[in-house]
Amino acid sequence: MKMFVLGALFASSIFFAVQAQQPTQTQRIPLFENDDVKVWKSVVFPGAPLAMHRHEHPRVIIAMTGGTMKIVEQNGPAESHVWETGKAYWLPANLPNTMHADVNAGEKPIEVVVVELEKEN
Repeated sequence: MKMFVLGALFASSIFFAVQAQQPTQTQRIPLFENDDVKVWKSVVFPGAPLAMHRHEHPRVIIAMTGGTMKIVEQNGPAESHVWETGKAYWLPANLPNTMHADVNAGEKPIEVVVVELEKEN
């Protein structure tokens, strides 16, 4: 019985240590860049939106872990995009003088790979 209790305590310690190491803040991880494309992975956690930003160039979003992303424009309007795991989506360049924030509307992290075309407007 003592071995079982010790084993359970050890397993619990490992579980909590792993949980404590997992990030909870939205991340943008560069993957590749040259004169033609910029590629990065974004992990957007619920309650941790991407700050206001803009995209000067069109891009393809590949949902590695899908979900519903709410795109909130700086001047107030918002639209929701449902990104299905394993599917790719085309997003045009943002209109001039606009900015937006990306807000994960779900309860689990959304992970996407973004391929931005640097020479297209």
